[in-house]
Amino acid sequence: MDIQAEAEAEAASGWRGSRELWLQAAKQAFLDSGLDAVKIQPLAARLHISRASFYWFFKDRNALLEALLADWQAKNTGAFIDACAAYAETIAEAMLNLIAVFHDEALFEPQLDFAVRGWAHQSGAVMARVNAEDEARLGAIRALFLRFGFAPEDADVRARTVYLVQIGYISMQVREERGPRMARVPGYVRIYCGQDPTPGEIARFHARLGYETTTNRPAEPARGPS
Repeated sequence: MDIQAEAEAEAASGWRGSRELWLQAAKQAFLDSGLDAVKIQPLAARLHISRASFYWFFKDRNALLEALLADWQAKNTGAFIDACAAYAETIAEAMLNLIAVFHDEALFEPQLDFAVRGWAHQSGAVMARVNAEDEARLGAIRALFLRFGFAPEDADVRARTVYLVQIGYISMQVREERGPRMARVPGYVRIYCGQDPTPGEIARFHARLGYETTTNRPAEPARGPS
């Protein structure tokens, strides 16, 4: 059930909503129309819930904005940290764990990252928060390279290469077809870590993302003469 339908059903029952419902509505308004759209009355109208119910869950609009930032931090930075700490037998497999984050919006929301970076240009406090999260993400990637024996200076440069390429994609709002984008992945792995992924590693990467190519699609069973 989407936010609108959930809100309507809950309003009909006399329910006052939930913290998560208000937060998701605020995030959607933020992504659709920018920070100025994140206001209590318009959100209440969108949710078909009374404005007064907002105060059961948040002290004021600033508390809601802080919750938006906390949600961004937990999801998007958390995805980097989890991916970099994930088990991998080779550095190539570790890179694929990280690259999978960029391909799965259930793990990492590029539009949310883009919107928060735009917000940072209006607020010194938010800019400081963004800078801190960038450092945390870089630190996680740097630690990944160190774990596989790269020298500290090399690990730092490689981490910056991986991360700044991805932030460049987000900042430029790059749109690519999935096939060509996936086809570039082995080359990115080789450039980032100096090692080619094995066919098995690529196959597992594709399976994780639910991606099928003509080479990894199961063969149809042979058929006899009709």
